[in-house]
Formats: sequence, C-alpha cells, structure tokens
Amino acid sequence: MAAVDNGAAVVTVTGSRNVAPGAAKCVLATFDLPYITFYYNQKLLLYRLPNGASDFPDAVARMSSALSDALAYFYPLAGRIRQDDHDGALSIHGHHGAEVIEATADQVSVDDLAGEGCSEEAEKVMQMLVPYTGVMNLEGLHRPLLAVQLTRLRDGVAVGCAFNHAVLDGTSTWHFMSSWAELCRGAGAPSLLPVHNRAMARSVRVNLPLPPSAEAHEKTDPNGPKKQLVARIFSFPASAVARAKATANAALPPGAKPFSSFQSLGAHIWRAVSRARGLDPSDITVFAVFADCRARLDPPVPPAYFGNLIQAVFTGVPAGMLLGGPTELAAGLLQKAIDEHDAGAITRRLEEYEAAPKLFHYSDAGPNCVAVGSSPRFRVYDVDFGFGRPERVRSGGNNKFDGMVYLYPGRGGDGGIDVELSLQPEPMQRLEKDEDFLLMRAA
Repeated sequence: MAAVDNGAAVVTVTGSRNVAPGAAKCVLATFDLPYITFYYNQKLLLYRLPNGASDFPDAVARMSSALSDALAYFYPLAGRIRQDDHDGALSIHGHHGAEVIEATADQVSVDDLAGEGCSEEAEKVMQMLVPYTGVMNLEGLHRPLLAVQLTRLRDGVAVGCAFNHAVLDGTSTWHFMSSWAELCRGAGAPSLLPVHNRAMARSVRVNLPLPPSAEAHEKTDPNGPKKQLVARIFSFPASAVARAKATANAALPPGAKPFSSFQSLGAHIWRAVSRARGLDPSDITVFAVFADCRARLDPPVPPAYFGNLIQAVFTGVPAGMLLGGPTELAAGLLQKAIDEHDAGAITRRLEEYEAAPKLFHYSDAGPNCVAVGSSPRFRVYDVDFGFGRPERVRSGGNNKFDGMVYLYPGRGGDGGIDVELSLQPEPMQRLEKDEDFLLMRAA
C-alpha cells in the first residue's frame, strides 16, 4: 500500500451529490440534546466486490438508489437542525437530503485495511475513508445530518458513514444501516419500520443555548486541548470472552446474580487500562457505559424507536481498590451501576438536565475514564448490500478521547468481541505488553 505522506493522493474524491426524501419535522427529545457538542458518529464498513473495482459503478448506483428509498422511511436523517426563535427548542426540519461522496483509492486493497495487524499507515488511510472528521453535531444546523462516502478500493468498496449524533444513537444507526442494506438487496420495505414519535420518550421542550461555533465551545474546555491518541483493535475470540467471564464469576457465592460477558470483559479492560496508565492508588478511575434506555423506561419504548435513547452510566473507584481487589470487584461495580439505572434514575437524570441544560466536553468524565460505546449485540456484520458481509467494521476518528472504547461482535459470529480502544501513546505501549491482558486475548 502506498504511503500517505509521499505526496501522492491515496484517496481522491470524484463526486458529491444530495439524496433526499419528502419533507418532515420532529422535535429533538431531551435524550438527544447532550450530544449536540459531540461529533458526528463515523462508521466504516469494508467490502470485497465479486469482480473487484469493475463492480464499483453498479454498486454505487444500487446503493444510492436504495439510500433514497431508505431516507423515505428514516426521514429525520434528511433534514437539518433548527432552533426555535420562541423557546429555543431544537428540531429537525426539511428534506434537504443526505450527502453522498464518491472517491477512489485504487492502490489500497481490502486486506490492507481489514487485516488483524492493521498498520499505522492503514489507520491513516481508514480515516480518509469516512467523511466529516472533526465536524461537531452542532453543524447540523448547516450541514446534512448524514454523509456517506463510497470509495473504490483495488478489490472492493469502503462505505464510510457520518451520522449526526444529536439525531440518533447506536441502536438507531444500525437499524438504519441494516434497513438500507435490505432495500439494496431488493426488499420492498424495511423488515422493521422505524418509530418516529419522540414524544413517547420525552415531550419536554428545552431551551438550549448554543455556542456560536464548534471552535468557541472547545475553547471553553476546562482541561484544554485534546491529547495525542493512538487507536488499536484487540480481537478477543469467544474462548477469551468465556475465560474473562469464568474468572469474574469464579468466586461468586451460590445464588448471586452472575456477571454478563460485557461486565466481565469490561472489568478486564478497565483494570488493564488503569494498570497501563500507572495510576496512583488514590487516583479515582471512572467506568462509563452508554446504556440503552428503551427497555428501561416505564412504559418501555419499542426497540424500533428512532433517535437517541441512551444515557451514560458512571461508576468510580480509587485505582488502588480496583487493582488491589479481584476481578469480581470491578465486575460487581459495573453490574450494580447498570442494574440501578432504572426508569426512576433515567427520569431524574432527564429532569436535572432540563432544569439546567449543559453543553458537554469529553473531559467532563474525568482524566482517568474508560468509556464504552457501541455494543457487541449490534449485528454489524449482517449489513449486506448484496455483495456479502463486510470484511471489517470500524469507527472513524470522531468521538475518540483518552479511554474511549468501541465494542463490536467478532466477524466470525461465534461470540468473539473486537475492542477498539483509544489511549495516549505511552499507556497504549504498556497495554500492548501487559501479559495478563494479552494472555486473555490469546486464550
């Protein structure tokens, strides 16, 4: 694969257009508003094409046509965010459309990007395959809420998507992606239609004062500029996930609620990252998970609810206690925090926000945070546009801060989990040499 900085253009944009459905409007719910100062969520799916690059024009034509059909069902993605002049509430208006970008990277193969040992060079190229890097969700007042970049590779296609996070969460993202793929394969309609009534989650209109620009907001971060980060993928096969779960559950008394795979692996990652950071025993380290609230509300909201219905659930502990105790201590803290986030806790959080709306920074979670987004339950490898399953699913560079983790199911579908983790360079170097962490991965 050609070097990124050798003066040659690795990825060349060859065209751009808008794809739009009919007009519509929906008011953003309280669940949506905290993400207005996050960044567009970026997802990258890498596919082989049966006949290589020669299939690219037909693939683009079919995917673009199906995208137009999909936006008729998922119409909020085709609008723009507006702020009401009267009460300051945010809503989505219009049928401006999604942006579709075509690009070429003919010297790059799918294997260059999808292999287990992804090089630094490949990481740089992958960031060029997703649009809207560095674009804050606030820009949804002026930009499309969905941008798709279709890049021709030597033997396949890279599908890079950027979704405005103030409009939808991970569950809705993958609902849209699977529906778009269904329509591309010839379905007459999505098998699961989206539910657009955001009032069923929360009907309060919130006056949210917005900053004049993304740059102005970032300058108010009390912890200053973002730190240099590196991202790595750690692939835990099913046997390693089972081993993490068995270790966490080994000392539980009879009748105790067992720890889930997520809680067990999350505890393992939390402890390993805290070791790699070299924290002092008195340093507080925080684990945050963005919990889906659809089934937690009273009454529950349908799984097909389209929007944001997540809240960050935090638990913190001194590093000395976390690392000095057994794995089940960490897993127990995660289990307790998640179980206690019931309908009452969710409502209290909403009421607190509505009483004092806030524009968030990543650093609000603290300097020693491990935060988990995405979920291994998302069926990301079932997104088949008609030319097979993706070879690899990754995130772009947006919304990655020190300690951010994205979890994906392993491509094999056997219970493995891919952990996409961002850390500062020195802790990442130590993590990659952590025998306990690596032995668990190789189990």
